[in-house]
Amino acid sequence: MTITIRAGGPGDVPLILAMLDSSVEWLAAQGRTRQWGTEPWSADPRAVETVRRYAAAGTPYFAEVDGVPAATLTLSDAPGAYLEPAGEPERYIHLLASDRRFKGRGAGAALLAHAAEVTRRAGVSLLRVDCYAGDDGKLVAFYEKNGFVRTEAFRHGPDDWPGQVLAQRVR
Repeated sequence: MTITIRAGGPGDVPLILAMLDSSVEWLAAQGRTRQWGTEPWSADPRAVETVRRYAAAGTPYFAEVDGVPAATLTLSDAPGAYLEPAGEPERYIHLLASDRRFKGRGAGAALLAHAAEVTRRAGVSLLRVDCYAGDDGKLVAFYEKNGFVRTEAFRHGPDDWPGQVLAQRVR
Protein backbone atom coordinates (compact mmCIF):
# COMPACT_ATOMS: atom_id res chain seq x y z
CA MET A 1 0.00 0.00 0.00
CA THR A 2 1.34 3.42 -1.01
CA ILE A 3 0.04 6.72 0.38
CA THR A 4 0.71 9.84 -1.67
CA ILE A 5 -0.38 13.40 -0.93
CA ARG A 6 -1.56 15.82 -3.59
CA ALA A 7 -2.71 19.41 -3.43
CA GLY A 8 -6.15 20.25 -4.70
CA GLY A 9 -8.24 23.33 -5.27
CA PRO A 10 -11.77 24.70 -5.47
CA GLY A 11 -12.58 22.18 -8.22
CA ASP A 12 -12.23 19.42 -5.63
CA VAL A 13 -15.23 20.56 -3.56
CA PRO A 14 -17.36 17.57 -4.73
CA LEU A 15 -14.63 15.15 -3.57
CA ILE A 16 -14.34 16.88 -0.20
CA LEU A 17 -18.13 16.74 0.21
CA ALA A 18 -18.16 13.02 -0.67
CA MET A 19 -15.62 12.33 2.08
CA LEU A 20 -17.58 14.40 4.57
CA ASP A 21 -20.75 12.53 3.57
CA SER A 22 -18.96 9.21 4.10
CA SER A 23 -17.86 10.33 7.56
CA VAL A 24 -21.38 11.48 8.52
CA GLU A 25 -22.84 8.16 7.38
CA TRP A 26 -20.24 6.22 9.40
CA LEU A 27 -20.73 8.36 12.53
CA ALA A 28 -24.53 8.14 12.29
CA ALA A 29 -24.38 4.34 11.92
CA GLN A 30 -22.55 4.30 15.27
CA GLY A 31 -25.12 6.57 16.89
CA ARG A 32 -22.57 9.40 17.07
CA THR A 33 -24.76 12.12 15.57
CA ARG A 34 -23.74 15.14 17.64
CA GLN A 35 -20.46 15.72 15.79
CA TRP A 36 -21.78 16.34 12.26
CA GLY A 37 -25.46 15.39 12.43
CA THR A 38 -27.21 12.79 10.30
CA GLU A 39 -27.67 14.51 6.96
CA PRO A 40 -25.07 14.51 4.18
CA TRP A 41 -23.05 17.72 3.93
CA SER A 42 -23.69 17.71 0.18
CA ALA A 43 -27.45 18.12 0.84
CA ASP A 44 -27.04 21.20 3.05
CA PRO A 45 -26.46 24.45 1.10
CA ARG A 46 -24.78 26.11 4.12
CA ALA A 47 -22.38 23.19 4.53
CA VAL A 48 -21.60 23.21 0.80
CA GLU A 49 -20.86 26.95 1.01
CA THR A 50 -18.58 26.35 4.03
CA VAL A 51 -16.60 23.77 2.08
CA ARG A 52 -16.38 26.10 -0.94
CA ARG A 53 -15.20 28.98 1.25
CA TYR A 54 -12.46 26.91 2.90
CA ALA A 55 -11.34 25.43 -0.43
CA ALA A 56 -11.09 28.92 -1.94
CA ALA A 57 -9.32 30.51 1.04
CA GLY A 58 -6.92 27.64 1.71
CA THR A 59 -5.40 24.63 0.02
CA PRO A 60 -7.17 21.28 0.08
CA TYR A 61 -4.87 18.26 0.29
CA PHE A 62 -5.73 14.65 -0.44
CA ALA A 63 -4.14 11.44 0.72
CA GLU A 64 -4.43 8.80 -1.95
CA VAL A 65 -4.04 5.12 -1.16
CA ASP A 66 -2.72 3.31 -4.22
CA GLY A 67 -4.00 6.20 -6.35
CA VAL A 68 -7.52 6.35 -4.85
CA PRO A 69 -8.51 9.44 -2.80
CA ALA A 70 -8.83 8.28 0.80
CA ALA A 71 -8.77 11.38 3.02
CA THR A 72 -8.73 15.16 2.85
CA LEU A 73 -8.02 18.27 4.86
CA THR A 74 -7.81 21.94 3.97
CA LEU A 75 -4.98 24.11 5.25
CA SER A 76 -5.41 27.87 5.60
CA ASP A 77 -3.93 30.85 7.43
CA ALA A 78 -6.69 31.23 10.03
CA PRO A 79 -9.31 29.38 12.04
CA GLY A 80 -13.03 29.49 11.27
CA ALA A 81 -14.91 32.66 12.20
CA TYR A 82 -16.14 31.05 15.43
CA LEU A 83 -12.59 31.12 16.92
CA GLU A 84 -10.01 33.82 17.53
CA PRO A 85 -6.77 33.79 15.51
CA ALA A 86 -3.69 32.78 17.47
CA GLY A 87 -2.09 36.23 17.58
CA GLU A 88 0.92 34.97 15.59
CA PRO A 89 1.31 33.51 12.12
CA GLU A 90 -0.34 30.13 11.95
CA ARG A 91 -1.65 27.46 9.63
CA TYR A 92 -5.04 26.00 10.44
CA ILE A 93 -6.45 22.59 9.53
CA HIS A 94 -10.09 22.47 8.44
CA LEU A 95 -12.42 19.62 7.48
CA LEU A 96 -10.24 16.56 8.02
CA ALA A 97 -12.37 13.71 6.72
CA SER A 98 -11.89 10.35 5.11
CA ASP A 99 -13.61 7.89 2.90
CA ARG A 100 -14.42 5.36 5.61
CA ARG A 101 -13.46 2.48 3.32
CA PHE A 102 -9.87 3.49 4.12
CA LYS A 103 -10.26 3.66 7.91
CA GLY A 104 -7.14 2.60 9.76
CA ARG A 105 -4.76 2.79 6.78
CA GLY A 106 -2.92 5.92 7.94
CA ALA A 107 -4.29 8.40 5.40
CA GLY A 108 -5.39 10.91 8.07
CA ALA A 109 -2.07 10.71 9.90
CA ALA A 110 -0.21 11.14 6.60
CA LEU A 111 -2.22 14.31 5.89
CA LEU A 112 -1.47 15.71 9.35
CA ALA A 113 2.26 15.05 8.87
CA HIS A 114 2.07 16.74 5.46
CA ALA A 115 0.28 19.77 6.94
CA ALA A 116 3.05 20.07 9.54
CA GLU A 117 5.71 19.93 6.81
CA VAL A 118 3.92 22.52 4.64
CA THR A 119 3.64 24.77 7.70
CA ARG A 120 7.33 24.34 8.53
CA ARG A 121 8.41 25.03 4.92
CA ALA A 122 6.33 28.24 4.96
CA GLY A 123 8.40 29.44 7.93
CA VAL A 124 5.41 29.24 10.26
CA SER A 125 5.84 27.46 13.57
CA LEU A 126 2.23 27.07 14.75
CA LEU A 127 -0.21 24.52 13.33
CA ARG A 128 -3.67 24.39 14.88
CA VAL A 129 -6.88 22.43 14.45
CA ASP A 130 -10.20 22.22 16.23
CA CYS A 131 -12.48 19.25 16.52
CA TYR A 132 -15.51 17.77 18.19
CA ALA A 133 -14.70 17.00 21.81
CA GLY A 134 -17.84 15.15 22.88
CA ASP A 135 -18.79 11.49 23.19
CA ASP A 136 -15.82 9.20 23.82
CA GLY A 137 -13.07 11.75 23.06
CA LYS A 138 -11.51 9.54 20.38
CA LEU A 139 -11.16 12.40 17.91
CA VAL A 140 -9.20 14.54 20.38
CA ALA A 141 -7.07 11.49 21.20
CA PHE A 142 -6.38 10.97 17.47
CA TYR A 143 -4.93 14.47 17.19
CA GLU A 144 -2.91 14.01 20.38
CA LYS A 145 -1.52 10.74 19.01
CA ASN A 146 -0.40 12.77 15.97
CA GLY A 147 1.57 15.34 17.98
CA PHE A 148 -1.06 17.93 18.87
CA VAL A 149 -1.61 19.32 22.38
CA ARG A 150 -4.92 20.60 23.77
CA THR A 151 -4.95 24.37 24.11
CA GLU A 152 -8.53 25.52 24.68
CA ALA A 153 -11.98 24.01 24.93
CA PHE A 154 -14.93 25.90 23.49
CA ARG A 155 -18.66 25.69 22.90
CA HIS A 156 -20.19 26.68 19.59
CA GLY A 157 -23.62 27.45 18.20
CA PRO A 158 -27.15 27.10 19.51
CA ASP A 159 -26.59 23.41 20.32
CA ASP A 160 -23.61 24.25 22.58
CA TRP A 161 -21.41 21.97 20.42
CA PRO A 162 -18.36 20.90 22.47
CA GLY A 163 -15.08 21.66 20.71
CA GLN A 164 -11.38 21.45 21.41
CA VAL A 165 -8.57 23.48 19.85
CA LEU A 166 -5.26 21.66 19.58
CA ALA A 167 -1.86 22.97 18.52
CA GLN A 168 1.49 21.68 17.39
CA ARG A 169 4.81 23.54 17.17
CA VAL A 170 6.49 22.47 13.96
CA ARG A 171 9.92 24.11 14.10
